[in-house]
Amino acid sequence: MKTLTDHLVQYARYHRDRRNIATHFVGIPMIVVAVTVLLNRPAFDVSGVPVTLAMVVAALSALFYLRLDLALGALMTALLVGSLALARMTDSLPTAQWAALGVGLFVVGWIFQFVGHFWEGRKPAFVDDLMGLLVGPLFVVTEAGFALGLGKSLEATITEAAGPVRDGAVKAPLS
Repeated sequence: MKTLTDHLVQYARYHRDRRNIATHFVGIPMIVVAVTVLLNRPAFDVSGVPVTLAMVVAALSALFYLRLDLALGALMTALLVGSLALARMTDSLPTAQWAALGVGLFVVGWIFQFVGHFWEGRKPAFVDDLMGLLVGPLFVVTEAGFALGLGKSLEATITEAAGPVRDGAVKAPLS
């Protein structure tokens, strides 16, 4: 299995334009919450405990993140728990409102992603590797850490391998 650095470098190669990265700070959290909301209905009884598909996906994702890095994995797990809590708050909404919220967040989140990739001039990373769907949220969290001055060594390794983040002009259509 790839290391944390391997995953982040591969993902970063598709994300070197500051505007694209900025759209990911909006779009990816929207998509994560949307998927969590949509997978949080219905709950199934497992030995007297209500379990949702959202909980299963969050637990498997948390295991993936924890295996890559304990500290980042713990932070990602906390964020996933927060997403589950937000999803739980939507459970009492009428079905039409719940579905509109989940689908709306999902669609708008992906619009942000595709606008960013238009600016980048590259297709999204998940097109070439489905793991990009799991690495995206981790990328946003690490980029936030870098902006706060954390993880300088990891940031330098990624920059060396993927190239510097740049301010850019619109490039050719998604290639």
